Amino acid sequence: MVIKKQHIIYILIVGALFSCVPAKKYEELKTKQQACRDENSALKALNQDLEEQNLELKASVEAIQKQLIQFQSDMEKKRTDYETMGKNYNTLKETYRLLSEKNNKQSSKSKTATDKLMKQLQQTQLDLQAQEDALRALETSLLKKEADLKKLSADLEAREKRVNELEAIINKKDQALANLKKKVKEALLGFENNGLTIEQKNGKVYVSLDESLLFASGSYKVGSKGTEVLKKLAKVLEGSSDIDVVVEGHTDNVPLKSKGDIEDNWDLSVKRATSVVKIITTSSKVSPKRLTAAGRSEYLPLDLSNTVEGRKKNRRIEVILTPKLDELFELLESN
Repeated sequence: MVIKKQHIIYILIVGALFSCVPAKKYEELKTKQQACRDENSALKALNQDLEEQNLELKASVEAIQKQLIQFQSDMEKKRTDYETMGKNYNTLKETYRLLSEKNNKQSSKSKTATDKLMKQLQQTQLDLQAQEDALRALETSLLKKEADLKKLSADLEAREKRVNELEAIINKKDQALANLKKKVKEALLGFENNGLTIEQKNGKVYVSLDESLLFASGSYKVGSKGTEVLKKLAKVLEGSSDIDVVVEGHTDNVPLKSKGDIEDNWDLSVKRATSVVKIITTSSKVSPKRLTAAGRSEYLPLDLSNTVEGRKKNRRIEVILTPKLDELFELLESN
């Protein structure tokens, strides 16, 4: 419901702007803002998909490992049964031999005794045949179990390989982010905790700059101190071509009356984000294709207390650094 209200406010603002802003500029702003939203949604969805796939693959590996242990246990039991039946078979053969010898020795005895002995011999033969059939069936079963075990082992190795590849890429991405965070900290040494914070979370690096570090109240022109910070940050981004950059402008919830070319908080947040993007691109070789300027107005506050100090925290610029995920996409598509 909140999202719908935001859309209504946005439409009203756009209508108000339309009368004083050239149509071409309006369309460019609208396209950039939509691209920012789409990219942000895609990154969130990708991060969620990756975590779910990783969990599913790990669960699958654990299940296969359990099956493998069960197969090994079954095979061991079959081998034991096979050996036992082999011993029984040899015992029956020996019994048959002894009965045959006994029969030969007692051939002179009564016909009744001979018939009884022959019946015993016939039963022994039947038992031997049954044992041989059981041995053949057990051997066939063992061969099938071995084939299933080999296939299961191969599947397990393939799944483990894929999990390892995914984890390696994710670890590589996390390490690259950690290195980037370190470079940003080193470049902006002296500014951190003086209106600037640097944080790594959700697979991104967030560089947050207070309003007081960049702008005068109600203005979108960057001051000299803020320009210095942004130029140093731009030099770090210049050497990290595999990082995309989203610059978000945030305001407090105090309504801003129309002043000059600024209509309201939405307008101010967009203009501030655009000013930061322009300084980064004009003071370095960072490609404009890697940058997105977005205005978030008052709708993503850091502090909900609605106090003077809380509103001060909410008036900020956030530079969000996101690694490109081409390698990860290629691996997912190949599988």
